[in-house]
Amino acid sequence: MKKRTTRITLYSSRNCAHCRRAKAYLQEHHIPFTEQDVERNRRAQLDFMRAGGRGVPLITVGEQQIQGFEPRQLQRALRQAGFDV
Repeated sequence: MKKRTTRITLYSSRNCAHCRRAKAYLQEHHIPFTEQDVERNRRAQLDFMRAGGRGVPLITVGEQQIQGFEPRQLQRALRQAGFDV
């Protein structure tokens, strides 16, 4: 059962190959997420900095943060949040 209250955010930039892979992973598994482009969106950039982002992609699953695209770590966080992956 999916927890619809768990927010997933992908902080990305348009020329980032790892960001594209993370986005494809989330889409492939039908995981609802919000993508925030830190290059084009000033508010996204500020949120990214407040979250302690060091580089993109930064993926937040609820309160958990995944720096970079690490499929196993992302899968674990999604499962803990109640998603079927």
